[in-house]
Amino acid sequence: MSQERVRPLTVHHLNELLLVCSLVLLIAVAAVRISSRSGLPSLLIYLGMGVLIGSDGIGIDFNDAELTQVIGYAALVVILAEGGLGTKWQEIKPALPMAAALSTVGVAVSVGVTATAAHHLVGMEWRQALIVGAVVSSTDAAAVFSVLRRVPLPQRLTGTLEAESGFNDAPVVIMVVAFSTSGPIEHWYVLLAEVLLELLIGAVIGLAVGWLGALALRRVALPASGLYPIAVMAIAVAAYATGALAHGSGFLAVYLAALVLGNARLPHAPATRGFADGLGWIAQIGMFVLLGLLVTPHELGDDILPALVIGLVLTLVARPVSVLLSTAPFGRPWQEKVLMSWAGLRGAVPIVLATIPMVAQVPGSERIFNVVFLLVIVYTLVQGPTLPWLGRWLRLGDGEAAADLGIESAPLERLRGHLLSTTVSEESRMHGVEVSELRLPAGAAVTLVVREGESFVPSPTTMLRHGDELLVVATDRVRDTTEKRLRAVARGGKLAGWLGTG
Repeated sequence: MSQERVRPLTVHHLNELLLVCSLVLLIAVAAVRISSRSGLPSLLIYLGMGVLIGSDGIGIDFNDAELTQVIGYAALVVILAEGGLGTKWQEIKPALPMAAALSTVGVAVSVGVTATAAHHLVGMEWRQALIVGAVVSSTDAAAVFSVLRRVPLPQRLTGTLEAESGFNDAPVVIMVVAFSTSGPIEHWYVLLAEVLLELLIGAVIGLAVGWLGALALRRVALPASGLYPIAVMAIAVAAYATGALAHGSGFLAVYLAALVLGNARLPHAPATRGFADGLGWIAQIGMFVLLGLLVTPHELGDDILPALVIGLVLTLVARPVSVLLSTAPFGRPWQEKVLMSWAGLRGAVPIVLATIPMVAQVPGSERIFNVVFLLVIVYTLVQGPTLPWLGRWLRLGDGEAAADLGIESAPLERLRGHLLSTTVSEESRMHGVEVSELRLPAGAAVTLVVREGESFVPSPTTMLRHGDELLVVATDRVRDTTEKRLRAVARGGKLAGWLGTG
């Protein structure tokens, strides 16, 4: 019996592939504007693009779950690295205990409640129910913050949501893999011990790789600035691979390594974040389109009702109960608990994790994938547009973050200094403050102001206005103090520090 020869990839095929990929990327980039105006997470648009060019659309037949899982894992590594690089340690440090509780105790509660509902209300076998419960228990930071950009939240709340989404991928992946393996499910205490051990190994490796990488990059002068972003991303990916090969949580390792690197004040940090942000967008677009290709819409009809029932229990019961139990020791106000309960958006991670039982050939895995796909689509459509409204209704958008500043820092290595750039926003109380009243520390000064397209060197009596762009030069020693002072004045005005706002 002769085997069919696989035709090699030719230059002509490469040209067609590059054309299709470039068009998909351009359409996806344009779709971001639609996403930002409608309040819908961009993942829905990208998934829709995949469905349109799939078997029930243009006609591209794709059903390789294993390839999808591999590419999905690679994309998640890049997304977690980008998230870690953009996370400020000062913002998430106070939220770490609560985020740890949400990503461990909260996940366990969510899995238990959702799996019970899937078994008793939908009729799934316990293994399938546990897989579904674990798969949908991971929140997606990109989905949450893409719809909350217009509602600035207090730092303690954003820090909690961001840290939770960075941490909870790791235990969820471990549970889904454990539930998808052949043979009987191990006792809960054995599974718990394995989860804790893998998290510990991943955390130690991630912190170690991040610290060593930051130390090396500060000591080694690379010949081109463009090499720093590449080196940082390579270090973060190396943390994932090392953690996974050491039988630890690679996802936790890459997030923690990137967190360390992003807060290490490395040279060309803004360029690194921009580079990582671009890679993150490419990873999201490619992953979502591929996941959309994998689904077959005409086979989803029988799974709509189960997806709605499981999603309803997850959204209105499992997530609120997990938040209430996890946050009970921390004394958070009820408004924040309500928002955290509703902000449990599901995005790329659950759909990627739903490919694990397909690759493991778990009975009913196609149904699991369809249920998860429908659940993510329907409840993102419900929760996404209503999140900004809920934040305003709960009056959580009037906190200190509403007048916060976006400050970029470019290193001046030979001068051992930094060039800080910031804008006086419409909400900033820096409006009407004279330059001398900023009371910047010795070693820092406002060197240039750009107003209505015109730039000038300010005097001590120059009064700042809404829309002004400021360039502040600060020595390395007072860089953090200068940034802290600028943020304090933006929130409290010229009397910041004297009236307790600092």
